[in-house]
Amino acid sequence: MVHADETSWRSDGVGHFVWFAGNENLAFFHIDRHRSAEVAKTILGQDYDGTLVRDRYAAYNGIGVDWQVCIAHILTKAKEISREHALLPPDREGHRYWPLLRGRHGSMLTTLRRWAEAQIRRYPWKAAAKIEKRFVTQLNNICKQTLRFKPAETLRTYLAGPEQKFLFTFLRRPGVPPTNNHAEQSLRHLVIFRKICFGTRSETGLKTHSILPSLVQTARRQGVHPRKFLQTLLTADTATAQAALYNNSS
Repeated sequence: MVHADETSWRSDGVGHFVWFAGNENLAFFHIDRHRSAEVAKTILGQDYDGTLVRDRYAAYNGIGVDWQVCIAHILTKAKEISREHALLPPDREGHRYWPLLRGRHGSMLTTLRRWAEAQIRRYPWKAAAKIEKRFVTQLNNICKQTLRFKPAETLRTYLAGPEQKFLFTFLRRPGVPPTNNHAEQSLRHLVIFRKICFGTRSETGLKTHSILPSLVQTARRQGVHPRKFLQTLLTADTATAQAALYNNSS
């Protein structure tokens, strides 16, 4: 399982993107001029056959054998649409959309996220299939009718469409989380750095701020002190450095 995400970056005033891919054991950062599917495939590989935890960005389509779409992102989008709709004249249609946030089924997406984040601690794993079936039924009932408010209709189409199954991968694959919080927290340090220094100024800076965060965060996730590892990296051969960093260096 791999988490993937990206955020904006600037180098010498030109827009770039910081890409992240990783999990509890590894962290990989790459700063690139582009935010395309080609960059995603370069990072994750053409033949990646695991589960990818991601947002709905199309660059990740086709990577991995299964996805888990971040439920938190969908909930945030639903709230944004709710605020947009509230600014429209009161005679505009849209009330059928709002059961996603409130109504007979309650705050369904919020309930799903909260339950999912519990990682089935209070439920036996054998109950996951029944729970998924219940959520799918509720979601389909909410999303039956088309809506005139275009942003709401776009989200409704997604939630009721063929990619609906990627909302519930965490109920079919043990250990897969329902949100992409891991990737967002991993990018947090670079986001703070970006706010302080406004990015980098050269190609060397781009490489440095891709490589060093990758090494430091991976070392921490492998239970190795970053300074100790960097010292080994700069003074030992490659095989010794790999053995010092990775729990499984085979």
